[in-house]
Amino acid sequence: MKKEIIQSLITDFESHAQRTTEGIEFWFARDIQTLLDYAKWDNFVEVLSKAKSACDLSGQVISDHFADVGKTIKMPKGAEKTIADLMLTRYACYLIAQNGDPRKEAIAFAQTYFAIQTRKYELIEQRLLESERVSARKKLSETEKELSSVIFQQTGSDKNFGIIRSKGDKALFGYTTENMKHRWGVPKSRALADFAPTIILKAKDFATEITIFNSKEKALKRESDISYEHETNHKSVRKTLLERGIRPENLSPEEDVKKVERKLHTQAKVNLKNPKVLNTP
Repeated sequence: MKKEIIQSLITDFESHAQRTTEGIEFWFARDIQTLLDYAKWDNFVEVLSKAKSACDLSGQVISDHFADVGKTIKMPKGAEKTIADLMLTRYACYLIAQNGDPRKEAIAFAQTYFAIQTRKYELIEQRLLESERVSARKKLSETEKELSSVIFQQTGSDKNFGIIRSKGDKALFGYTTENMKHRWGVPKSRALADFAPTIILKAKDFATEITIFNSKEKALKRESDISYEHETNHKSVRKTLLERGIRPENLSPEEDVKKVERKLHTQAKVNLKNPKVLNTP
């Protein structure tokens, strides 16, 4: 396919057919029908039906990707007529292309185009989630450093900070730090938090922030009192998680956060050298 044709098709899909409302992108089925070279709506409806079935089989809610709408068109002599149409997500367009007639040049293009575009958005979403987890891990580290400082300022020593932190783990997971490392396959030399899911990092951070606040507010001067406070807060957070159907000890570990951070850093440098990496269809 010639470069000029490809660029023309990209422009048609992204500029002419794509619509946006309240920040949400969508395409009208009638527009996609024309772009994919289907002359008759009745023939295109068959493709839509197959695409909806594929959507259902993939475990997605059909109405989330294929929304029925009516479109008013002008008729001769000023009359108007309402015809059936659908608002489609990018995923819906991908499924339509996959179920279209591959002999059509536009279909062949769309199959590749929407597959790449869908994957691109999946990668962006994954990167955002990884970035959130890295940030949550850094935030927890900062909060724990602050707690260590508070313990030193108010008791004169922070030599048992590691023990206090471990009591927090036991209260949150129902298992000791070492037990959880074994369950998650975490090396003994590494911090358990480096392999924890984002929700656990945020849960521990919240419990630790409460410990800091109450240690200052109540002017706790004994290490044992701060330790009890820390343990109690983690038990409270665990209770909340359990009430919402989340059992911390049963969650699966995530990839080493240090590896994730290095990966994000490498990708950021690539993007600086080539800004089009994430924007090229």
